[in-house]
Amino acid sequence: MTTVVSLDLASWKPLLTPDAQRTAVATLEGGGILMLPHLAFRLNPDEARFLSPRWADGRAKNISFDGIALKGAAGAPEDLAALGRMIGRFAANAADLVSALLPRYAAHVTRARTSFRPLPAVGRAVSWRKDDSRLHIDAFPSRPNHGERILRVFSNVSRGEDRVWRVGESFEAVARTFLPRIRRPLPGSRAMLALLHVTKGPRSEYDHLMLGLHDRAKADLDYQKSCGQQVVHFRPGTTWLCFSDQVMHAAVSVQHMLEQTIHVPVSRLYDPQSSPLAILERLCGRALLPTY
Repeated sequence: MTTVVSLDLASWKPLLTPDAQRTAVATLEGGGILMLPHLAFRLNPDEARFLSPRWADGRAKNISFDGIALKGAAGAPEDLAALGRMIGRFAANAADLVSALLPRYAAHVTRARTSFRPLPAVGRAVSWRKDDSRLHIDAFPSRPNHGERILRVFSNVSRGEDRVWRVGESFEAVARTFLPRIRRPLPGSRAMLALLHVTKGPRSEYDHLMLGLHDRAKADLDYQKSCGQQVVHFRPGTTWLCFSDQVMHAAVSVQHMLEQTIHVPVSRLYDPQSSPLAILERLCGRALLPTY
């Protein structure tokens, strides 16, 4: 089962003891969730107004910010500028936190988009592949990452609702269940997808398998009901982190959450052998990335 470990930190730039540092590393790279129940992202007085669905443009589930422009938001220019500053402040806090918790990563990470969710986590009409209320690992059909890790920092900024997740069994258990159901890609198909701009670059076999694990798990409703799982509550004012390409997770309830995605090269992990890439290569008995 996925482990959930709490640390009593209240600063985005914490000074960790050696034991706390080891706990953070072991929890995250071991496929667990690191919960920081006393680390809140504080909204400024004029930012509480953004805790409303009216700021979403209705086309996307999140409002995202790349440091320059907002996507998925609607409102007057001065309001959107203030919303962008709020999301940008969270991005800076999340980067500081990761550098403090995992200093080996600091010089090698790539910060992706920062997101704010002003809409309920569930209830939107989406296909089963996009239904995040089903247990899944994160893998993206158009963005191959060739083993790079997906580290996410979340913070519940709701006024009074817990963020609720279901979390499932270990990555290796998921892989052992679904790998036999994933067909190997057709010869030339991965290059063709890139040529047609369906994907941003060719998929490696690793990316093919990760996407297969994502899809097979979401499609199997019996598995969704019967696999080992637990419900985890993240109270308002709680921040938490996990490698979402390794932790089986599903959204149950609440909106008003901020999220930062950070990409980490496998080579910079404290224990590369704990990564999904290493686990899948061991189970498959072959290399899953191209050699050049």
